Amino acid sequence: MTFKKINNWLHLWLGLISGIIVFVVCLTGCIWVFNEEITAMLHPETSIESQNRPVMTPSQLQDAARKHFPNLSVAYVTYQQGRTAYVGLGDRRKDGVTLQLNPYTGELVNKTESKKGEVDFFRFILNGHRALWLPYEIGRPIVNYATLVFVILLITGLIWWWPKRWNKTTRQKSFKIKWGASFKRVNLDLHNVLGFYSLLFLLAIALTGMVWGIEWYSKGLYWVTSGGQSLIERGRLESDSLMINTLYKPEQAMDLAFEKVISKHPEAQGFYYSFPDTSKPKSIIFVSIYPSKGQFYNSKSYKFDQHTLKELKSGDVYEASFEEAPFGAKLRKMNYDIHVGSILGFPGKVLAFLVTLIGASLPVTGFLIWWGRKFGKNKRVKSGDKSGHMEATGPIVPVKIPARTGTIAKPELVLNTVHVQSPKGE
Repeated sequence: MTFKKINNWLHLWLGLISGIIVFVVCLTGCIWVFNEEITAMLHPETSIESQNRPVMTPSQLQDAARKHFPNLSVAYVTYQQGRTAYVGLGDRRKDGVTLQLNPYTGELVNKTESKKGEVDFFRFILNGHRALWLPYEIGRPIVNYATLVFVILLITGLIWWWPKRWNKTTRQKSFKIKWGASFKRVNLDLHNVLGFYSLLFLLAIALTGMVWGIEWYSKGLYWVTSGGQSLIERGRLESDSLMINTLYKPEQAMDLAFEKVISKHPEAQGFYYSFPDTSKPKSIIFVSIYPSKGQFYNSKSYKFDQHTLKELKSGDVYEASFEEAPFGAKLRKMNYDIHVGSILGFPGKVLAFLVTLIGASLPVTGFLIWWGRKFGKNKRVKSGDKSGHMEATGPIVPVKIPARTGTIAKPELVLNTVHVQSPKGE
């Protein structure tokens, strides 16, 4: 079996096996790309005009949230300039509440109460994208390795697509969709041509997606891109429990930690911080800032001891600023933005939307190509019997054959009628 045949065989059968998974993952990813924009459009009241004054401190937002749910502890706050501040209360994995507060006044704009197992539309989409709506321990590996198969499909598809000879005819077939042709031809062009144009972008999306799910791939990619360095895992940092209530109270420590970070990044377009769990003396304060709206690659994270405000270091790749990070760490910090297209801003998200839509179409058009070749009825010639005679495929049509001229022609050959089979069944 030649290399080309092996390649085509792999492309066919891996595509048939993984097709439905690739379709679901690409389609849900396509929908997820604009989740923030769609949510903002559906809830215009959450748009808050930026003001030339500081937003409320963590303790102030905490007090504002507790007025509505005094029995729940505040877990985190996330904020993007021009929007409401999202304040999470309770345990998000169980029963929890999300409040949307005016970041300058603390006024309640919206609230969402969730019970265990309840999800909103985009959380439902994300669950499908990550685990096919199966339990994570089952669905996650399926999605991860189906993505790896998809990478192989893209490479084998390019090899299958590559013409043996480059001429005008092959260029037209390889780069143009013949919209006026039959359905079969248009479907073939949609698979081949759109697959080629989206190839590099789909590879980027698939390769970044595997970073979160396949450990050996994630570590190997970092090793290659960092020049042989090992990926440092995020260490478990702890506050000094022996210093409890000696220097700072929890609310005071939270405000001071937030002020420290914001003073270093006064132009930040957003932030996220989590409150330490006061029932656990070793719990830490976490603060992250986002210099660019809608992007995360250049974010900077800080961790503090909740009792002493000492800055804690874990040494992971996300800790250093983007400007100071080496290439491998830069690429790792850019991973999410590459995956959703936001690395190129809004145009990049549009591009990610389009190519993932194409990615969802490839299993469909590929299946139709296979089905048509395997079970299609419109074949010009069907296989005959063992003697090699052609099997009848249509009505008999008389064809007149004129006699040959010359002295050897016989009178009875002036006109002969033979019966042959019409190739189109006409």
